[in-house]
Amino acid sequence: MADAMVSSFWGPVTSTTEWCEKNYTHSSYIAEFYNTISNIPCILLALMGLINALRQRFEKRFSILHISNMTLAIGSMLFHATLQHVQQQSDETPMVWEMLLYLYVLYSPDWHYRGTMPTFLFFYGAAFAVLHSQVRFGIGFKIHYVILCLLCIPRMYKYYIHTKEASAKRLAHLYLATISLGSLCWLFDRLLCEKIHGWYINPQGHALWHVLMGFNSYFANTFLMFCRAQQLGWSPRVVHLFRAFPYVKIQKPKVQ
Repeated sequence: MADAMVSSFWGPVTSTTEWCEKNYTHSSYIAEFYNTISNIPCILLALMGLINALRQRFEKRFSILHISNMTLAIGSMLFHATLQHVQQQSDETPMVWEMLLYLYVLYSPDWHYRGTMPTFLFFYGAAFAVLHSQVRFGIGFKIHYVILCLLCIPRMYKYYIHTKEASAKRLAHLYLATISLGSLCWLFDRLLCEKIHGWYINPQGHALWHVLMGFNSYFANTFLMFCRAQQLGWSPRVVHLFRAFPYVKIQKPKVQ
């Protein structure tokens, strides 16, 4: 790991976390090159999802969800490019905001007091952002983030077992596969960093995590769009762009 006082365009490293990629090996403007550019697939996939959501006039929550994915990826790029504490917050705070948005998308259809959930989640996200700007949580942030992720699992499972369409279930399988493989890459990069630096080639586990989580978010969003379209009676089906990228196509009932 490069020394925290390395000379660079951005100055000394002030972030609380560095990853298993040597700093400033390709440019004095980019601290962690691969960890920075690996966010590009997430931005492109989220943009593709956003275009589909807008073109077919899905509920605004899905457009905001795709925009949230793009915002998170851009924040991550800024963090890994600079390794500054302020930019680290631009990565970590959107991570929490995104999970709060997922909680809303997952639970709001059956929430009887509809005004309370978005209000609570908004103030919770705002309070976290203010607190996180003043306090360096470290491991506390990771625990908090994992808890938010775990809260999503029961609802995702409920959607899965109530979905009969095989193509939609494949989206859920891809979601599970990418998050599992991505988590292994993340742990590999964190726990075996010292050994990795002795290898001729660094496999860039954290960069792989970014790429896999970009696909993971896309598969999750597409699956949720399918389930919501089913709830609204929009006759959804999963089709593929260039025979590779799945997306949801709907047929809204004609207004009499």
